[in-house]
Amino acid sequence: MTTRTPVSVVICVYTEDRWGDILAAVASVRAQTLAAHEVLLVVDHNPALRGRLEEHYAGTPVRVLANAGPRGLSAGRNTGIAASTGEAVAFLDDDAVAERDWLHWFADALEDPLVMGVGGRTRPVWASGHRPRWFPEEFDWVVGASYRGQPPGRAQVRNVLGGNAAFRRTAFDIAGGFATGIGRDGDKRPLGCEETEFCIRLAQAKPGTLLLIDDRAVIWHRVPAARERFAYFRTRCYAEGLSKALVTRSVGTDAGLETERRYATRVLPVGAARGLRDALRGRPGGAGRAGAIVTGVATTAAGYAVARLRTRGEAMP
Repeated sequence: MTTRTPVSVVICVYTEDRWGDILAAVASVRAQTLAAHEVLLVVDHNPALRGRLEEHYAGTPVRVLANAGPRGLSAGRNTGIAASTGEAVAFLDDDAVAERDWLHWFADALEDPLVMGVGGRTRPVWASGHRPRWFPEEFDWVVGASYRGQPPGRAQVRNVLGGNAAFRRTAFDIAGGFATGIGRDGDKRPLGCEETEFCIRLAQAKPGTLLLIDDRAVIWHRVPAARERFAYFRTRCYAEGLSKALVTRSVGTDAGLETERRYATRVLPVGAARGLRDALRGRPGGAGRAGAIVTGVATTAAGYAVARLRTRGEAMP
């Protein structure tokens, strides 16, 4: 019988407002068909939440840690990596639950020694009970979910989504940890892309690195009502542009925008045309989806341009 790669699971948390979500995320990991090597909860500079979690999980294998670095998701993940002991480290968002064979499919992909990381399929759970009619599937990354345009099945990708992924421990030995200064850091602006920057940096440090996505490794990610609104959609797109500018400063424009160019020139035009076709056929939401795609592209591009202008000539920290 083949011994599967031991996978530690890290869940980064920051607010007591997500108490129920945190407990559900941990419960989903502890119910896996392939048991996690360990579960680590990393609390981001919130002593009250840390104390409450330590009390709740006292006497269980769940370990509660304080973020040992600056405020933010990258430093929290780095804290979990440093404290973990598994041969691979998986990450799960604190407002998501994993299906029972989530870790099984990650470990299955890691059986190939050339695979350094694998991501899964993240599906949105809308607070309203359904997708807003105007919200295009091509932009589901706005709410932290997998989006139309990603390859189906198990396929090679440039980068994975950080809230639903696993990396071989040696990946961090090769490329270091997640870069602070990219991604969410407690600020109100919803930045991201820290996992994108890491994956590109890993591939640059170790040519031939394989990163996969396997859509059988499924998690369900909660989308609160505030994130179903068009105002959040625009804010998140603008922040994505800012984040992409930071990524290109770190890894170069060609590598940092390779996937985005294909997405913008192939996936989004088809999505906009589909929306217009639906509108002409009288189907609800078609015009709204087409308009959202155009707005999303323009807003993301504006954020990228602004960040590039502001940081011209500056070195990446």
